[in-house]
Amino acid sequence: MGKFVGGKDTGSGVLERSLKLWSLVIESVRCRGGHQRREQKKVKVKKHSGSERLSELLKQQEWWENGEEQEEVRKKEQVLEGLKKVAKKLQQQISMEEMLEGATEVRKLTKDNPQSRTTLALLGVIPPLVSMLDDQDPTFVIQIAALYALLNLSIANDANKAAIVKAGAIHKMIKLIQSPNEAANHLALSEAAVANFLGLSALDSNKPIIGSSGAIPFLVHILKDLDKTISPQAKQDSMRALCNLSISPPNIHVMLETDVIPYLFANLADMDLGERILSILSNIVSVPEGRKAISTIPDAFPILIDIFNWVDSPGCQEKASYILMVMAHKSYGDRQAMVDAGVVSSLLELTLLGSTLAQKRASRILECLRVEKGKQICGGGSASNITLSAPLYGTDRQKQALEEQEEEQHEDDEMMSQEKKAVKQLVQQSLQNNMNRMVKRANLPHDFVPSDHFKAALAPSSTSKSLPF
Repeated sequence: MGKFVGGKDTGSGVLERSLKLWSLVIESVRCRGGHQRREQKKVKVKKHSGSERLSELLKQQEWWENGEEQEEVRKKEQVLEGLKKVAKKLQQQISMEEMLEGATEVRKLTKDNPQSRTTLALLGVIPPLVSMLDDQDPTFVIQIAALYALLNLSIANDANKAAIVKAGAIHKMIKLIQSPNEAANHLALSEAAVANFLGLSALDSNKPIIGSSGAIPFLVHILKDLDKTISPQAKQDSMRALCNLSISPPNIHVMLETDVIPYLFANLADMDLGERILSILSNIVSVPEGRKAISTIPDAFPILIDIFNWVDSPGCQEKASYILMVMAHKSYGDRQAMVDAGVVSSLLELTLLGSTLAQKRASRILECLRVEKGKQICGGGSASNITLSAPLYGTDRQKQALEEQEEEQHEDDEMMSQEKKAVKQLVQQSLQNNMNRMVKRANLPHDFVPSDHFKAALAPSSTSKSLPF
């Protein structure tokens, strides 16, 4: 029971205060909850407004991308319209001035643009350009413009190369350059024709057509440049065109009818032309007539053997060894001529210092020479065996013949021993040369003297077993 203090019930007062306190706590919780709900509403509103902004940005980006695509399409359409106008100038053939302007524009548009080459060809510019080669312009301005337009159309485009030849450009060019004319532009016309022969000859199907058209004598004439009027670029183009054409065997026979092979050997020492010349000779040697023509050139084998010393040109070494390998494999006379020219020591050196391919080819040549020498020895041995098996009695004439044969056998044995000595000397010389090169590479003093152990390692006691003799 509560007590009364000063006329008031103390228990009820405590209860009232407790109730008020709880009501305040509850109210504060409610207010806080309401405040949190209001904050959440604000955040939702903010989130909603942010998503709308992002959507607007995405719509703007899509519009921008669509605008770029439309702009690109519009530019392509403009380019196509320009190409159509150029093709129309050439096809309508209103005047030669219009056609000259069209050919000049084709040359510019196709210089560095592969797509323009394809598009203009599809629009039909090749036939009218080829027909321009028949023009009778004595200054050759129109013909030269057409040639350079065709040249740029054929760059890195096999379909255009085939279409140009199919349109009859080859025979028109031959007719044009063979026409007698003293105009100043005739030289420029010839150089433009050479550039076209180079580009068109890169396609295999065009090689026989160009070779049978009479282009090869013209290219040889440009290459030789007897008048000293041809530019270096035109000579390079002529050499490369002949190299392309020599890949086709029928063209080799046409080349042999000219005097190109003596010219090639005479200029083989030119480092700028050497590898290209060896490429042509590598193709020529594939036919018997070509091998015969090479073997008839004075000093042909010494010149080819000397290329083995071009240590800075492994490609030239590989091509020269290929030519000698084919010729050694096909002809005994060529093998003997190689031996007489001193090929053995050079081949031994090449097997040690050449590239991997050059080493393999040098080894095959040495093997071929060794087999040939073995056949000769076996042939001589069989004859001596027959002689030794003959009876030791008989007429004086038989005895005299037997003695002569024994003397010949003794001389053969002496020659064999001399050959072995020569081979040992070649091996020692080759090894000594190799040692000198190694000394130079190691930057050792010039008076460097190898040890006795190193000299013993260089002894040719066992090396001669693998030699071709």
